[in-house]
Amino acid sequence: MADFRLWSDDFPSNGFMPKAQEFDDRAFGVDGDNVSPALQWDEPPADTQSFALTVYDPDAPTGSGFWHWVVVNIPADVRSLARNAGKADGSLLPQGAVQLRNDYGTVGFGGAAPPRGDKPHRYIFRVHALKAAQLPVTPETTNAVARFMTHLNELDSTTYVGLYELK
Repeated sequence: MADFRLWSDDFPSNGFMPKAQEFDDRAFGVDGDNVSPALQWDEPPADTQSFALTVYDPDAPTGSGFWHWVVVNIPADVRSLARNAGKADGSLLPQGAVQLRNDYGTVGFGGAAPPRGDKPHRYIFRVHALKAAQLPVTPETTNAVARFMTHLNELDSTTYVGLYELK
């Protein structure tokens, strides 16, 4: 089996993400650019029919982590997402891809905003290779349901981790 892998040129694996990936919301005490990083992947399973992308912070003080981005129905021939593909209007996503509400309650990428003074948080970017060409979701579907459908149809997945902290 080939090595399904994911990477970004915007920050090193297990390294700190730049302020561009920080959320922008005064309620959270952050003023970043809220730009999703450029992502690339290769060597998915041969029978991949589509991809999903999730971004998750397991260190968020919620008891269940925090979902920063969920995208499904990325066509099987796509191997990258452009920087800022996670903007709310979805104009930089591949045709047919669907973004769902993140745990901030907004559509698209919701950047890092760990509590000030907390340890560095891990942001797990995961590309899921799926056995279904499309998941039966709409933009109104909850990200929990989309993640359920993703895991139900997963052939394989690959991760890339970024760190972020507010001092």
